[in-house]
Amino acid sequence: MPLHFVVDDPAALAGDEVVLLGREAHHAAAVRRVRAGEAVTVGDGLGVWLTGRVADVAPQRVAVTVESRRTVPAPTPRLVLVQALAKGDRDELAVQAGTEIGADEIVPWQAARSVSRWEGAKREKGRARWASIVREAAKQAHRAWIPPVGAPVGTGELAARASKSRMLVLVPDAGEALTAVELDPTADADVVVVVGPEGGMPAEEVERLQAAGARPVRLGDTVLRTSTAGPAALAVVNAALRRW
Repeated sequence: MPLHFVVDDPAALAGDEVVLLGREAHHAAAVRRVRAGEAVTVGDGLGVWLTGRVADVAPQRVAVTVESRRTVPAPTPRLVLVQALAKGDRDELAVQAGTEIGADEIVPWQAARSVSRWEGAKREKGRARWASIVREAAKQAHRAWIPPVGAPVGTGELAARASKSRMLVLVPDAGEALTAVELDPTADADVVVVVGPEGGMPAEEVERLQAAGARPVRLGDTVLRTSTAGPAALAVVNAALRRW
């Protein structure tokens, strides 16, 4: 499969030649070592998808001759991963894998038991870090749409979203299995998968989301880490929505 690259300025894709600059050119030339004549794909992360061949390679400039172009429709219904902040790199691992598996939006959640706290300058720094991880994961997965990463939300903001979506909250001892949930792939409402932190969610937090319209579900008889629960649930939902 050809290597895939992303430009930050959609206008750069308008002509018959696309020029990669800056970090993307460095990645193409120095890291992936593309060569003249090599087939590649280029996109803007907003649905535009071009195929072409490398025309010229320099350390800070890679030119690609466009051979074909198309616009990939945005996925519907959208699949949203709400990932609780977690210590270490566990939340980052979840975000990376979740993007590769197919999440269409990533929402950082400051859950009641989140050990990691994004406060002050950390709010934007943490969001930017996740956005960078998502961008690279989307490129790796050859996705035409790069999922946006929103500002961190609290449980109150999450509850407000529950009434407008099909929200599934992963709870190890929930009475209903995720595989038993019927999801209509033709419905417009987002499917939102909520993953708690490494310490789990207190009962009152689950009850607050459930009262707002969320649906507690379990993945199985075992308890997964916060880094693996989200990607595992997204895989199940992808199958239910017939995206896989």
